[in-house]
Amino acid sequence: MGDALATESKHWVAEEFAEMDLGDARLNKRARVVVEAFAAKPTANIPIACDGSTDMTAAYRFLDNDAVTWEGIMAPHWERTVLRMNAHPVVLCLQDTTELDFNGQKVRGLGPLNYEARRGIYVHPSYAVTPQREPLGVCDAWMWAREERDANGVRGGQKERARWSEGYERVAEMAARVPSSRLVYVADREGDMLGLMQRAKALGTPADWLVRAKHNRCLPDGDKLWERTCAGEPLGQIVFTMPSRHGIKERKVRQELWAASIELHAGKPGAVTVTCVIAREIDAPKGTKPVEWRLLTNRAAPTLDDVIELIDWYRARWDIEMFFNVLKNGCKVESMQLGSIEGIERALALYMVVAWRIAHLMRLGRTCPKLDASLFFSPDEIHGAYLLTNTKQPVDRMPTLNEVLRLVARLGGFIGRKSDGEPGVETIWLGLQEVRVSAATIAALRER
Repeated sequence: MGDALATESKHWVAEEFAEMDLGDARLNKRARVVVEAFAAKPTANIPIACDGSTDMTAAYRFLDNDAVTWEGIMAPHWERTVLRMNAHPVVLCLQDTTELDFNGQKVRGLGPLNYEARRGIYVHPSYAVTPQREPLGVCDAWMWAREERDANGVRGGQKERARWSEGYERVAEMAARVPSSRLVYVADREGDMLGLMQRAKALGTPADWLVRAKHNRCLPDGDKLWERTCAGEPLGQIVFTMPSRHGIKERKVRQELWAASIELHAGKPGAVTVTCVIAREIDAPKGTKPVEWRLLTNRAAPTLDDVIELIDWYRARWDIEMFFNVLKNGCKVESMQLGSIEGIERALALYMVVAWRIAHLMRLGRTCPKLDASLFFSPDEIHGAYLLTNTKQPVDRMPTLNEVLRLVARLGGFIGRKSDGEPGVETIWLGLQEVRVSAATIAALRER
C-alpha cells in the first residue's frame, strides 16, 4: 500500500486527470476545472458548484460538447485505477447496475425504467476494491437508455443480460495488465448465468469469478444444486457484524457454512465445474429474516478458511452499494438539469470519480488513520476544518488523516461519541463542502 499511497497528492484532481487527452488542451483544462467544482461542492447543483456565471456557462458548454465523450473523460481515471490495482495481490471487481430517475425532466434520449412511464438511464460500473475494502476506482462502465417497446411489446436495442458476460470479459482483459494481482469478478444474482461461466472457461479463466446463485439447478442424477451442497455436515461457522442498511439496525450474524464441488451441464459448450458455497444464518433474532447466501465460483474451497475467504469477498460487494449511495444521494446526480442523455453521461463520468474519492477517503481514514493529512487535503482545507469546528490545531506536527476526517464529518453532522465509531460517507461528503468553502475564503483573504 505504501507505494500506492506515495502517489497520493493534495492536488488529487490534477494528478488523477494528469493524462487527460480530449484532443484539445482547453478541453482538458476545462474538464479538470469542472471536476474540481463538483468535488468541492458534491451536494450542490451545477450552477451553485461553479464559481460564478462565467464558469457555470463554460461547464454547461463543456458538458454539451459533442466532441467530448464520457469514455474520454474517464480514461485517465481508469489508468490510475489500474496502477492502484497493481499494488495489491487480490483485487475484487464488483459489478452491479443502478437506475437513475430523471422523470419529469426534459432530457433528450431518456428511456423507460422498470415502468414504461418512468424515464431515466441505467449505469453499470465495475468498481475495484481490495479484500480489505479499500476502493481503488472505477475500472469500467456501461451507460444506456432502454428503447421503447414496439407495437408487439418487443423492446429493441442491446440485450441487457450481455453486460454481465461482457463485464467478465473486460475484467479478463484487464488481468493481463495487472500480472502481479489476481482479479476476482464479483456479481449478485443477475450474474448467475451459465453462459458467463462457460465464457470464463473458454478464455482460460484469466480472472476468477464469484456470483450469488439465483437458480437451484437440476443436476444430472436428479438432485438439486442447493440440496446437494448441504447434504453433509457443515464445515464450520462464521460470525460477523452486518452493518445497518435500509433502516435495519446493525447486528451480529452467525452462519453455518457448506461447500461442494459440482459439475453444471448445459448444452454444446459443455460442463463447468463450480464450487457452490452456502452460508445459512442460525439463531437469528425473532422477527428477523435469516441471512442466507448461496454462492458459485470457479475457485476450489477445500477448507473452512477458503470458504470464509469467499464469504468475505462477497460481503465486500456492499461497497458498490455505498458507491451508488454517494453518487445518487451525495452528488445528487438525479437532480442534474441537462438537456441530453449525452450531457448527463459526461457529467456522470466526472461524478463517478468524485464518488470514488469520497469513499476512498472514508475507508483510508478507518484503515490507515495515522497517514499524514496533507497527502489528501491542502493546508487551507486542514486549517478550515479546525477553524469551523473551533478545535485547536497542533503546531508541533502535521495532523493525521483520521483527525482531519473526523473534523470534516463533524461539519456534516457526525457527533463523534465513543459509541458512534468512525464517520461514514454521508457526513464526510456534507462536511467536505463546508471545508472547501472555508478554504476558498482563507485563500481569498490571503490574496487581499
